[in-house]
Amino acid sequence: MLQIHPPSLGIRDARLTRLLADWEARRHGRTFPARVDFTPHDLKYLIGNLSLLDVAYAPLRFRYRIHATRLAQRVGVEMTGKWVDESPNRAHVSGATSHFTEVIERRTPIVYRRVREFVTDKLPHNCEILALPLASDGTTIDMLMSAFVWDDDAG
Repeated sequence: MLQIHPPSLGIRDARLTRLLADWEARRHGRTFPARVDFTPHDLKYLIGNLSLLDVAYAPLRFRYRIHATRLAQRVGVEMTGKWVDESPNRAHVSGATSHFTEVIERRTPIVYRRVREFVTDKLPHNCEILALPLASDGTTIDMLMSAFVWDDDAG
């Protein structure tokens, strides 16, 4: 089961808290920061746990520009360059699409927490997933940044 927690209140992992603060700092008065506002060096504390997704509209779809290496290792599927709905794991398609769609519709970062006791699929358990909207023009969401952290992974 996915449990939704407001990003400012429910994030447990310090790396995700830092990512949210970095996202806020890079807004510079805009509704959303852009992908170019972040460098790999800025995000080295989450490299391997970070995915970047392109957002397509009409219909709404998400394509992994970069799929988190550690996520690919845990689920056994590399999704870089593929659409979320191309994943062979239907539970992943459903969960990721729901999470990312909520970010688009609410126009705000959203964190989900997966808890082992309530999960029966083969997705990573006991983890937090923070998805943040990005916009090249500061307004229209054209990318998402998504970070996975696991309770058993101190980074």
